[in-house]
Formats: sequence, C-alpha cells, structure tokens
Amino acid sequence: MNQTYLLIGGNLGNRQKNLENAKELIAAKAGQVGKSSSLYETEAWGMRDQPAFLNQVLVLFTKLDPRQLLSTILDIEHQMGRERTQKFGPRAIDIDILFYNEAIIDEPGLTIPHPQLHLRKFTLEPLHEIAPAFIHPVLHKSITDLLKECPDPLAVKKL
Repeated sequence: MNQTYLLIGGNLGNRQKNLENAKELIAAKAGQVGKSSSLYETEAWGMRDQPAFLNQVLVLFTKLDPRQLLSTILDIEHQMGRERTQKFGPRAIDIDILFYNEAIIDEPGLTIPHPQLHLRKFTLEPLHEIAPAFIHPVLHKSITDLLKECPDPLAVKKL
C-alpha cells in the first residue's frame, strides 16, 4: 500500500461541501483516506482578485501507481465540474498530489513531490498539522522546517 499526501481545495460554490464531496470520491475511487487536516482558509495565491480558498490535506493509502492516481484525481475534478480555463483561476475543486511515498518523479505532466509546496503556506500549514516530521525527499527538510522557512506572506486561518 502506498502512502500519499493530497491537497484538496477550492473557492467556488459551497467550498466546505465541495471538499467533503472530493474526499468521498477520493475514498471511493483511489483508496483509503487516513488522517485529514483541519480546514484552512487562505487568500487566493497567484491571482488574488477572487474569493478565498478552503484547503485541506489528506493522507491517502492507495494501490494505484502515481500515473493511475493522477488520472483518477483528474477524473474526480472533472466529475465535480473543474474546467481548466485559467491558471490560478477560481475553481470548485483542485486536487494535488504532494507526496507519493518518498518517490521523486519528474515526468511530463507529473512531478512529485509537488514542485511548489515548499513555497505555499496554504499547503504547508495543513500538511504540518498531520505530518510535521515528514522529510521532503528532494529538499531533505521536515515539513516543520519548510513551514518556518516559507516565504509566502499570505495569512492561513485554521477553521
């Protein structure tokens, strides 16, 4: 069984309900959801003129390989109405693979660990809640240390 960390988030519609629906679909299609972080609210990152996001990190135990997991996640996003029309734009749901075991994957369309996670408080705060000692396999630092060093100025509010 593979242990993965996923970030789910969104800023359109009923944000909390969308995260609950995404979590249920992930459990039904991708594997067993273990720990879940609290919900965190953050200003939009990258394109600020839009509603605030709700985010949550999930631990997922899956038999799927990384490509299968990515495909399943993209299907769930599509099923929930995600349309990729604008980079960093508003969306009902976004699901990112943060880590897949301690794997380092850099292929067209799939990069694990997520290449931006150490730069984003909205990712690090919920990840720190459930896996503070996890060591980033590329940067060789704990989530606690990455959070302390994170340059992201946006406030992240635990709900």
